[in-house]
Amino acid sequence: MSGHSKWATIKRKKAVTDAKKGAIFTRLVKNIALAAKNGKDPDMNPALRTAIDAAKAANMPKENVEKAILKGAGELPGVTYEEVRYEAYGSAGVALIIDCVTDNTNRTVSDLRALLTKFGGSLGNSGSVLYMFEQKGVIRIAKPEGQAQDTEAIALVAIDAGADDIQIEEEGCTIFTAREKLVEVKTALEQHGCTLASSEVEWITQNMIEPDSSQKEKVAQLIEAIEENEDVMNVYSNAQL
Repeated sequence: MSGHSKWATIKRKKAVTDAKKGAIFTRLVKNIALAAKNGKDPDMNPALRTAIDAAKAANMPKENVEKAILKGAGELPGVTYEEVRYEAYGSAGVALIIDCVTDNTNRTVSDLRALLTKFGGSLGNSGSVLYMFEQKGVIRIAKPEGQAQDTEAIALVAIDAGADDIQIEEEGCTIFTAREKLVEVKTALEQHGCTLASSEVEWITQNMIEPDSSQKEKVAQLIEAIEENEDVMNVYSNAQL
């Protein structure tokens, strides 16, 4: 169900060098501030809770998180961020959804257009690829290094909490839920003692395409290049790489 390997993206972000941590923190601050517009209490704002959890996983200092919340809630001065979604095509007709948070949409769209052109892609019109995807809650639990994973117990907890589907992969378990069930299933797994690699709402497609060998590397390079842009929060595709 997933596009390019989300596991690879998670590993790449965890292995980020100190030189790139500033860019990662910038993304996380934007996400927190945007979510905090709808309330600064994470117990009442699931989007904010998810953004804070991501910041904690990246070891962002507590004071940075608190400032981002206050800025988003309008209690501290700061730039105004907005959420923007772009639809695009990569080479081989691969469909892309690019979710951004930015304070300058002209800069963001210009940067994305340049990257797409460089790797043989193009921006699409609104609705041109979105119809191929649906939003799902997605939780990933990495397999403990050098240990077996009790996938049966994880599956039972997830299903009892309302999960729709579970995939057992080489890297660990991927659990799919309805969007509104994500927090409930996430909480149940954490109470069971699971350490989550990621937990967020993602765009998922059933209509995967597999580029030929000459195009796969080009598509992978495009996705990685887009992900490195500071305004980009997430990239989703229907490419089987």
